[in-house]
Amino acid sequence: MALTGADQDRKSAAASAAAFGAGALRPFVSLAIVVAIWSAVALSGVVSETLFPAPWTVWTAALEMWSNGVLVSDISVSLERAVIGFLIGAVLGVTLGVVTGRTHIFRLLLNPFLTLLRPIPAIALVPVAIVWFGIGEGSKYFVISYTVFLAVWFNTHHGMDFVPDIYIRASRSLGASRIREFLTVVIPAAAPHIVSGLRLGVALALLSLVAAELTGASSGIGYRLQEARQYIRTDRMFALLIVLGVIGALVDTIVHRISQALVHWEQA
Repeated sequence: MALTGADQDRKSAAASAAAFGAGALRPFVSLAIVVAIWSAVALSGVVSETLFPAPWTVWTAALEMWSNGVLVSDISVSLERAVIGFLIGAVLGVTLGVVTGRTHIFRLLLNPFLTLLRPIPAIALVPVAIVWFGIGEGSKYFVISYTVFLAVWFNTHHGMDFVPDIYIRASRSLGASRIREFLTVVIPAAAPHIVSGLRLGVALALLSLVAAELTGASSGIGYRLQEARQYIRTDRMFALLIVLGVIGALVDTIVHRISQALVHWEQA
């Protein structure tokens, strides 16, 4: 017997819900397997508890830092640094990427220098940042924004530089002004690359944050990792690394959802 339109819609909705549920559960299944293997290794006694703490020991350390307010304070300080550094680097990266991507003279002048900077890791700039800005917040903002800037600039430049010529010819044949062409043709065409650069910049902001906080800081997740290392508190080190990973995953998910909404035509 043939299905009616309503029956087909219900069947399709049920299949979509089942697929969504399976997709949502997949990360938890993966994490459960990892924790099970981790627990088995810890219980086997093959590795010293001091070097490789058990999951329950890490959980206890996390609760200890949470209860005395250390973890909340460090997360707040680190996120503030990451956000400020990201905003500085992102604004500069997008601005300069637009300039070098669409202006030949600036491309010739700046691209070789910026390409030379790209292989330099953030950790290598920490001593220079401290000399220039001291051990205050300025050096940390510099390290984070530097890393974010290069990633965002590269993606923005690439997107601007490779806008299909047919789009430009079509807009000019329709009599569009240069400003309208830029706003309605160039920017939308390059937007997926720009958004990809911003998403990568968010991840790099968290990576360079730890590098910036490992030296010359008195608070933050990176500082707390350094402190835990000095006292050989591997349980705290694992807890802080997990917290950093969770924050990074949540932020990346949020940015990904926002980028899908902003660049919806790329999904079509």
